[in-house]
Amino acid sequence: MQVISTNSQVPVYSLEPDEIAGNRNFRVYNYAGNLPSQSDLLIPHRKDHYLIVFIRRADSRQWIDMAPYTIKDNTIYFSGPNQIIVKEGFDQLWSTGIAFTEEFLALQENASLSKLPLIQNPQNGHELHLTEADILFVEDLLAKINVEYQNSSEWQQRMLTAYLTVLITYLSRLYTEQYKEIEASADKLLLKQFQAKIDEHVQQVHEVSEYASMLNLSAGHLSEVVKNQSGKPAIKHIHERLVLEARRLLFHTHHSLKEIAFELGFSDASYFSRFFKRETGITPADYRTTIRKMYQ
Repeated sequence: MQVISTNSQVPVYSLEPDEIAGNRNFRVYNYAGNLPSQSDLLIPHRKDHYLIVFIRRADSRQWIDMAPYTIKDNTIYFSGPNQIIVKEGFDQLWSTGIAFTEEFLALQENASLSKLPLIQNPQNGHELHLTEADILFVEDLLAKINVEYQNSSEWQQRMLTAYLTVLITYLSRLYTEQYKEIEASADKLLLKQFQAKIDEHVQQVHEVSEYASMLNLSAGHLSEVVKNQSGKPAIKHIHERLVLEARRLLFHTHHSLKEIAFELGFSDASYFSRFFKRETGITPADYRTTIRKMYQ
């Protein structure tokens, strides 16, 4: 992906054409047991396009707009332009992804797609669970899309549009079944505000009480709402975000553990190391060695 701009130091990646089709507005990705690029691993970034990915098999986790997703087999993941994405890494990956831009949706023959629930995403969802019948249907369509994508002809664009329309329509039906239309409650909005504050201040602020003060709430009320809305304690949200930042620094920089600890607001390196091992099961030094060996 080419970086086309930055927003508050968050890079925005454009859709680059591949050697097969050379289309700047539509692309198909296929992984069959290979490792994806590590260039944006652990780096918060945005894309300027839509992405729909059918994961056949993978072992990873990613974040979309501060919500963590443990990647599941035989599951659809999707995102839209300008959402903040963080990939925590992949081992081998088996998947097919379809990427397309807003310009692609603006074409007359594709205009109806922009109105479908999967594209509009009113519930801010990013994951679709598939039944066995769903998997067969999706696999068949993806196979057809791959054939057309790799065989250029005067009918290619029409066929790709037709297949994509069926796919997004089918997935939109699943979307409406899995994401019931519920008006955003005050508690749900509070969870989003809490997550946004963590994203902004996590390198300096590690206590729930401090975030509660920022939001003009009591720590007890904030903890109760966050636990009810997300299923996990408020402190866990802070710790997960700290671990993510630590992994990014361990992988992408040569800073010492002491320097990383200081950057993340820990009083000393030994406290940081104990925290990291408690949360991940591995020391920071061992994690740095392992992740770099994996991507050498």
